[in-house]
Amino acid sequence: MSTSVTPARKAADTGTQVRDLADIRLVDADQAGGKGANLGELIAAGLPVPPGFVVTCDAYRSSMRAGGVDAELAAAHREALGSVDDPARLDELCRRMRDVVRGADLTAELRDAVVAAYRALGPDMPVAVRSSAAGEDGRDASFAGMNRSITNITGEQDLVDAVADCWASLFTPRVLTYRAARGFTEAPEMAVVVQRMIAADRAGVAFTADPSSGNRAHLVIEAAFGQGEVVVSGKVQPDTYVIDKATGRVVDTNIGVKPFKIVRGDDGRDAVVELDAGQVNARVLSDADLHRITELAIATERHYRDPQDIEWAIEGEAAWLVQARPITTLGQEPTAVPDQRPSRDGVLLNGLPAAPGIASGRVRVLRTPADGQLLRDGEVLVAPMTNPDWLPTIRRAAALVTESGGMTCHAAIVARELSVPCVVGARSATTVLKTGAMVTVDGTHGRILEAATAAPVSVGTAPAGGSAAPVTPVTATRIYVNLALPDTAETVAPADVDGVGLLRAEMMLIDALGGRHPRALIARGEQSTLVTAMTAAIGRIAAAFAPRPVIYRATDFRSNEFRNLAGGQDFEPVEHNPMIGYRGCYRYVKEPDLFMLELTALAEVRDRYPNVHLMIPFVRTRWELDECLRLVDGSRLGRQRGLHRWIMAEVPSVVHWLPTYIGMGIDGVSIGSNDLTQLMLGVDRDSEICAEVFDEADAAVLDAIGRIVSTAHKFHVPSSLCGQAPSTNPAFAEHLVRMGITSISVNPDAVTRTRRAVAAAEQRLLLDAVRYQDDNVKGGQPR
Repeated sequence: MSTSVTPARKAADTGTQVRDLADIRLVDADQAGGKGANLGELIAAGLPVPPGFVVTCDAYRSSMRAGGVDAELAAAHREALGSVDDPARLDELCRRMRDVVRGADLTAELRDAVVAAYRALGPDMPVAVRSSAAGEDGRDASFAGMNRSITNITGEQDLVDAVADCWASLFTPRVLTYRAARGFTEAPEMAVVVQRMIAADRAGVAFTADPSSGNRAHLVIEAAFGQGEVVVSGKVQPDTYVIDKATGRVVDTNIGVKPFKIVRGDDGRDAVVELDAGQVNARVLSDADLHRITELAIATERHYRDPQDIEWAIEGEAAWLVQARPITTLGQEPTAVPDQRPSRDGVLLNGLPAAPGIASGRVRVLRTPADGQLLRDGEVLVAPMTNPDWLPTIRRAAALVTESGGMTCHAAIVARELSVPCVVGARSATTVLKTGAMVTVDGTHGRILEAATAAPVSVGTAPAGGSAAPVTPVTATRIYVNLALPDTAETVAPADVDGVGLLRAEMMLIDALGGRHPRALIARGEQSTLVTAMTAAIGRIAAAFAPRPVIYRATDFRSNEFRNLAGGQDFEPVEHNPMIGYRGCYRYVKEPDLFMLELTALAEVRDRYPNVHLMIPFVRTRWELDECLRLVDGSRLGRQRGLHRWIMAEVPSVVHWLPTYIGMGIDGVSIGSNDLTQLMLGVDRDSEICAEVFDEADAAVLDAIGRIVSTAHKFHVPSSLCGQAPSTNPAFAEHLVRMGITSISVNPDAVTRTRRAVAAAEQRLLLDAVRYQDDNVKGGQPR
């Protein structure tokens, strides 16, 4: 390989602006960008990388200076970073900066050096021209897919144009929004990698740790026919292979649906080729292919000493590495547990993994909660969907399977808290799975399999314990826990948590009501029974966590959930879209007598445990919050000293109204990321059909969260976030820390890894601050 690039090296010796990949190392990342530095490092490790060269960041800077546009770009970039919450202005600035870059173009000297290096690769060699921005493909940010990469480029002028296009891609709204969210405020610079184009027969990615579970003993390979773009862009469902790294054994194979591939067309450009019926569902990789890719991936990880996300391509019999970067979203390494992931043989159904763990038992198909008494302890509950009134039944189930629902549906929330393995969105589960049949529910991977034994076995994350347990870091950002049941309070309270950031009322209320609608209970004059039961449940949690705060979120049942309670059909309206209907704050205003029962129970608890505070959910308008606060202030609870009044920030209108709400007496805001994402993106959070659209890390959602946190900080009130994202994605937790959030509330099983992610983020912020200060003292520029 080195012989093939020697001429390119000679051509690049005229300066530092064009360098051969074989001369690049990780220490050159400031000049070669993250992608270029990683590729050069792979060559140094003796791994197969297509030959090529790097147009360095110095070349970009020199061309912008020679074109007289460097100062203009820097000023426009500063303005753009301050305009990420103004999409129209951001788009206008980005378009202007891209035009400026293309207008400056490459200097004559640089053009000559690029052309010389290109000619050295071979006559009219097809190449891939790929962005390699400074800071890209590093430990803290991948910039995956953010900047421009162009494949199948042939010809000198097309190559020069492609380099300029890569430079210009520094200035797109998505890149600048990402940079702002990740705390990259310095003026960006771009290197460009030019490599011989691999005419891939098969291509894809490989992760040297399972990105979904964090299991470092597994290697995950995704593959499709043709070029790898269809995999990394998500255009097809690739094959997925899970490999045991120690033995090389294929643990799991999932053959995807691949209706087309991308190849080099007759005109030299990318061409989409539809696959025939036999190839659409055909296996992409042979055992020999898997062995080669596994060896390359493990060698890459061994060289870097960290889990890696690599891109690979197979051309004929040759396997090539075309990219490597650290897995930036991998969570804390889990405590080792026996590998009990079932093989794919015997898979009956697939769904969405909702609560981790594996359990076996006999199926019990139930269609209504009224049939809950039919479930025997240790059976697997299979239902069309669960509402809160299923809670007593779920408690007795070995595992839970539902036909509909998403990761944030009631079934998933309850199952996670109760440590019941759960799969949601398993279509036709109530007809495919028969009562009495033995199954294994794999809640970690979203599968239901045949089982041969009757003994229920639950496998979850191994608890951290023993003398070897790592020391938990101290964080300035408070880590709260989400709870819904008093059953788990005594178990969770001794953990390293700062309190309860979200105490959901709904499931305690179901227990207190005995499955009846509250109006039916009131009609029988049994209000005191409800208050007594709620007081006992809340008091048990408050006692376990005292003196740490417990933030009680008032009942936020939707009308369809209330209708499912006994007698509910006599009192509840029929709504076509209850998710945005009669719920939360508005309901308290319309039915103050029911709200008063909750306030009475809270007041009785606070007589003994003043660490309990009130949170009002789903606040839409100023007038309804005003009416609601009047009810609180007029109650015995409202007259107690030290009561904090929080609101949930779930409706996008809170971004506008929050300063007013704070002026009305709100002294805490907790972001409900599930509902906020639902309403920002217009996607039903319980829909398994639209599950891929639901993304709490979407730029629009992050922007709204950032503005809420900023407003809270401005008015000196605490801000928190209660949602699923920090429980499953440590990178999301880092976003929140960088925004300045004061606390994060997560599921009990995610407390340790969230605190570690927060501690790491806080340390990076401190280090950045020190570096910035040092640079200012030295008269330099912040790094």
